[in-house]
Amino acid sequence: MNRCKTSTKTLTFIALCAAIAGAAGFFPLVASAQDEVPRPQTQNESLVGGRNFPIGTLRGKFMVTSAPDVELDGKADRLGAGARIRSEQNMLVMPGAIIGQRFLVNYTRDAAGLLREVWILTRDEASASRESLNKPFLNVWPFTSNDTVNTQ
Repeated sequence: MNRCKTSTKTLTFIALCAAIAGAAGFFPLVASAQDEVPRPQTQNESLVGGRNFPIGTLRGKFMVTSAPDVELDGKADRLGAGARIRSEQNMLVMPGAIIGQRFLVNYTRDAAGLLREVWILTRDEASASRESLNKPFLNVWPFTSNDTVNTQ
């Protein structure tokens, strides 16, 4: 006893679906997640053997007085929430471990104007020229100079 009667319409539909599924292998769709993402622009000291730093990174003399309070270029400043300090080997450094020590650093600020990322520089990185200005708010200033800060 045959309870399921197959009609030519059903067989045609199944054959059409199989043909479409087979054709999908020849014409793959490109997923947007796999598109190449443009890389952010960076200013780098890699030409002298250093690391890559984001555009808008500034240079200054840095000392942790008592975390999150710091001194930047002789003026009181503050680390933002979740701020990262990276050593010369690019490893994270806890602010309490470097209290009272002076370093030449590259840094960025967050939207509130607090220090967000701080990189302690190697001698090679410190010798490379870096834009440093009279401390613009939020690292946005159209008129920059290529001054380097002396390490001493």
